[in-house]
Amino acid sequence: MEENKVRNLRKERVGVVVSNKMDKTIVVAEKRKVKHPIYGKFVNKTTKFSAHDEKNDCNIGDLVRIMETRPLSKSKCWRLVEIIERAK
Repeated sequence: MEENKVRNLRKERVGVVVSNKMDKTIVVAEKRKVKHPIYGKFVNKTTKFSAHDEKNDCNIGDLVRIMETRPLSKSKCWRLVEIIERAK
């Protein structure tokens, strides 16, 4: 049988590492601006993702790209793709 399995497009996010205390896990915060439905003011919203970091490379403050993957634990279903910019 010929197996031409096409992978679905996976979501990617860019965010800042806010925690690296766990082993092989980082917490990435993604910020976005949302317009308030009544007042029209733009409000900052933050979403946190737990991501798998196989080599424990990341430090707090790094700008990283993460990609969706299969569930790795109860809270982890993202993995580190690349470190875009290191923290100073």
